[in-house]
Amino acid sequence: MSRTVRWGVLATGGIAATFTADLQAVPGTEVVAVASRTDTSAKAFAERFGIPRAYGSWAELAADDEVDVVYVATPHSAHMEATALCLKAGKHVLCEKAFTLNSREAEELVALARDRGLFLMEAMWTYCNPVIRRLTALIADGAIGDIRTVQADFGLAGSFGPDHRLRDPALGGGALLDLGVYPVSFAQLLLGEPDRIQADALLSPEGVDLNTGMLLGWESGATALLSCSLVADTPQTASITGTRGRIEFPRGFFYPERFVLHRPGHDPQEFTAGSSDEGLSGMQFEQAEVVRALLAGETESPLVPLDGSLAVMRTLDAVRDRIGVRYPADGIG
Repeated sequence: MSRTVRWGVLATGGIAATFTADLQAVPGTEVVAVASRTDTSAKAFAERFGIPRAYGSWAELAADDEVDVVYVATPHSAHMEATALCLKAGKHVLCEKAFTLNSREAEELVALARDRGLFLMEAMWTYCNPVIRRLTALIADGAIGDIRTVQADFGLAGSFGPDHRLRDPALGGGALLDLGVYPVSFAQLLLGEPDRIQADALLSPEGVDLNTGMLLGWESGATALLSCSLVADTPQTASITGTRGRIEFPRGFFYPERFVLHRPGHDPQEFTAGSSDEGLSGMQFEQAEVVRALLAGETESPLVPLDGSLAVMRTLDAVRDRIGVRYPADGIG
């Protein structure tokens, strides 16, 4: 691979636009192609961002020999199809979260990438954020002792009508996969896969979750109290309490700019990223990690390991099982 990593963007929605705007500011990258299900959408996106090639099908992008890595920005109901298509065509892939609709699909993608020797990563930008990396280093150094509780929430008071994708089981609708993936991933970054899972939810008439609470437990005695919602504007904060102190994140814990460490006998200590990239959304950190890994010849990122993404999908499956949410992609059972 050349020192410039050439990207293709698959899908042209809002998150693809945000990602592309950030990517154009990352050194060592070039966006060379975009694909949509229609020529019109692909060409409009290409013109907006100055991308040289626009395709009206995903297959054309996957077949482009000048694309090194594809960013899959579709709704998660299409992650399996799009990512598998690209991997089978020999492309490295960064796939949006939630990784897939269920753990079975995730396992199939991971097996395919590993069999082909290709890079695959879930776009869990939180894990690549420098403030989160500072957090994990502090915890590893014993700054708050042994973790005993984690609390995190992500809720929006949205107006999502019956025809919205977030209300459609076939599209992986509900709060859990769009929003709940953040608090679950946050807790599992710190504590690993839970040993016990409890959950309760308010379901929509279509059968997707509108408001979900989760209680995760570990054999260590640690617990995590997590929630997600499409009907309530929650604080969107997080806290971690250990045997020697606690850490608190303000609103927006999933793309943090700071956190505060509290320890008995010490003044509160604030940690920040140290610098900011004006005008960027925060996706540049995961993009830089993909570029670093590809140029180093790595097929997995140590910041967002595939086994960790699989573990999160298993937890999300278990939560859906507890609250009674099923998607057509889950099959019969």
